Amino acid sequence: MVKAAQHLQYVSNGEGQGQHQTYFDPSAPPPFKIAEIRAAIPNHCWVKNPWRSLSYVLRDVLVVTALLAAAIGFNNWFFWPLYWVAQGTMFWALFVLGHDCGHGSFSNSPRLNSVVGHILHSSILVPYHGWRISHRTHHQNHGHVEKDESWVPLTEKVYKSLDNMTRTMRFTFPFPIFAYPFYLWSRSPGKEGSHFNPYSNLFSPSERKDVLTSTLCWVIMLSVLLSLSFIMGPFFMFKLYGVPYLIFIMWLDLVTYLHHHGYKQKLPWYRGKEWTYLRGGLTTVDRDYGWINNIHHDIGTHVIHHLFPQIPHYHLLEATKAAKPVLGKYYREPEKSGAVPLHLIKYLLHSISQDHFVSNYGDIVYYQTDPRLQRNSWTTSK
Repeated sequence: MVKAAQHLQYVSNGEGQGQHQTYFDPSAPPPFKIAEIRAAIPNHCWVKNPWRSLSYVLRDVLVVTALLAAAIGFNNWFFWPLYWVAQGTMFWALFVLGHDCGHGSFSNSPRLNSVVGHILHSSILVPYHGWRISHRTHHQNHGHVEKDESWVPLTEKVYKSLDNMTRTMRFTFPFPIFAYPFYLWSRSPGKEGSHFNPYSNLFSPSERKDVLTSTLCWVIMLSVLLSLSFIMGPFFMFKLYGVPYLIFIMWLDLVTYLHHHGYKQKLPWYRGKEWTYLRGGLTTVDRDYGWINNIHHDIGTHVIHHLFPQIPHYHLLEATKAAKPVLGKYYREPEKSGAVPLHLIKYLLHSISQDHFVSNYGDIVYYQTDPRLQRNSWTTSK
């Protein structure tokens, strides 16, 4: 059993010597309602401007196109590493805009959201509707042990049922930050279904047509890439598209993992009567990525996004600032980033080495550690 002391966050009130020290239980029901948070956010933060949203798409597509042209033009080993990092990061930015389409925060037009979302996500081999629907499930059940969808914790029973290879791949760096394509195909351990299969239990019968459409778009994009490989050569296409795609996957898994893991104190997961939409949302964590915040559309500002996914990304900073007085200690101020967000690596490595499973029982649970896996892993924090 995890000691209760591990569940408590240290909070300092005041500065300097003699400050008053209290302990804060992050699993305690908050003294405010979600309506109070909503009321604190200015009305204009809810307004979706499709032209402004499209301007971000135009910006990112122009950058991606310019990088492609430069890579083809230079085609030398001095430029390729720079291109890979830059283009992979831009693929991630495209994903975030498609993510906004999936939430409906891109515009009030479902048709525009669907068209733009399909173009952006298909271009980076993501099945738009398949992902959109499962991501909606994630937001509706955030923080719930069994019902959450993204980086959901394994119960001790499921964890112990894993073969050694699966266990090692899931909890040994760097394998977890390449998990996303496998998740799209077969979800997480303990869950069944595929984001490409219209008859998967991820989807209702009414959603099958949408999922089929997205899978078809994904197949078309893959066919285009294979055709270009025959024309330009597979090795060249790997350099041009394959490596940036891998960098994009690394970004996606890193960012989404750290939204829900790796805080310096353990945060709760819920079941049964203890779970509410508000309490689940308050277990998410904001992260600072420095100058990359602007490139990937402030997706690190995640608490308010999880509670109110309808807010456009360009209003998240203002909405968060307005909500913080209401959230109080339930908002965890992100550690400021340097020029490159290397500070997040220590939290990623620590979490992968420590956060392995949760108890099979209990309505408020915390991650526990498998000592054998921790002992054999080089990701263990010193």
